Amino acid sequence: MIAKLLDKAVHGQRLSHDEGLALLQSHDLAAIGAAADRVARRMHPEDYRTYNIDRNINYTNICTAVCDFCAFYRPPNDDEGYVLERAELLQKVDETVALGGNQILLQGGLHPKYPLEWYEEMLGDIKARQPSVNIHGFSPPEIHHFTKISKLPLETVLQRLRDAGLGSIPGGGAEILVDRVRRAITRGKVLTEDWLNVMRVWHQLGGRSSATMMFGHVETLEERIEHLDRVRQLQDETGGFTAFICWTFQPDNTDMADTAPAGAFEYLKTQAVSRLYLDNIPNIQSSWVTQGLKIGQLAMLFGANDMGSLMIEENVVAEAGTVHFLTLDEIRGAISELGYIPRQRNVFYELVGEAAEQRAIEANKNRALPELVSLS
Repeated sequence: MIAKLLDKAVHGQRLSHDEGLALLQSHDLAAIGAAADRVARRMHPEDYRTYNIDRNINYTNICTAVCDFCAFYRPPNDDEGYVLERAELLQKVDETVALGGNQILLQGGLHPKYPLEWYEEMLGDIKARQPSVNIHGFSPPEIHHFTKISKLPLETVLQRLRDAGLGSIPGGGAEILVDRVRRAITRGKVLTEDWLNVMRVWHQLGGRSSATMMFGHVETLEERIEHLDRVRQLQDETGGFTAFICWTFQPDNTDMADTAPAGAFEYLKTQAVSRLYLDNIPNIQSSWVTQGLKIGQLAMLFGANDMGSLMIEENVVAEAGTVHFLTLDEIRGAISELGYIPRQRNVFYELVGEAAEQRAIEANKNRALPELVSLS
């Protein structure tokens, strides 16, 4: 039944909403994965596959939004709430650069207190300390929150953040871009149109960003396709997304802990369909952070052309009980085992110089991994 649809996608023809849904409803994982791999190879005929070295720095866990799926946030005035001291944040940046990293993923909660100037100062301090580092920062929910706190137009907020040092925007906070789903699992957080509009205006200003999807909770298969469709439509309009990353909801330690977790089958199928459906987004990133090394590697045969980041530090997924850490050798080895040359890239999917790549390899040889508290 799906053979014609897969052949259509492999040959570069756009799938419709209903055709994408038919693929998600199928259980023919092998055929869908093979087609996604053919598309990835057509879009990326090069003999290498990429990875990045960066660090997730969560500058605060204090958040006025209430997200049932989040184990990381703490409400204002909670005893476990924190805001990183600037000296500690800058030390984390220095450590990242020392390990060959070229990017900081900077995200926090929706803090009720700080004005826009506080965030501008944080960006400026990072760029003054490490001018070469790209700050991949502030998800659309955070930026939308900044407009409310500052009472300034979105374009003004984005221009000021860019001028202060913001280099690109991560796709966090997307979950599923369908308001029914968003209202069911979160309160006090940006809805679909405003999430998309943050990205739209950023792209119009010349910025680049990534797009994401967290699935396997209360959404239907139709809503997964609607999410992909909204991302594809915006990419048609702006061309500003560099990559798409999807991962499965991690329920442990959340208010949705009784949700049955989606497994590797559903992850690989959804990623493969994403590669087939998102014909205008150049890169698909594997999610080894939630899936582990072997499934993360297998995802490279299910439409992904990038192994994602070494991720020197990760806190949000870890709070939900999923802790997978890899060495740089493991990431490079996973790529090599598939017959590709492993190459380090930056957030814009430009290869770093071979000398810089070799320095990063040497710097990471003796890096100790964090202690694994739990695995799932």
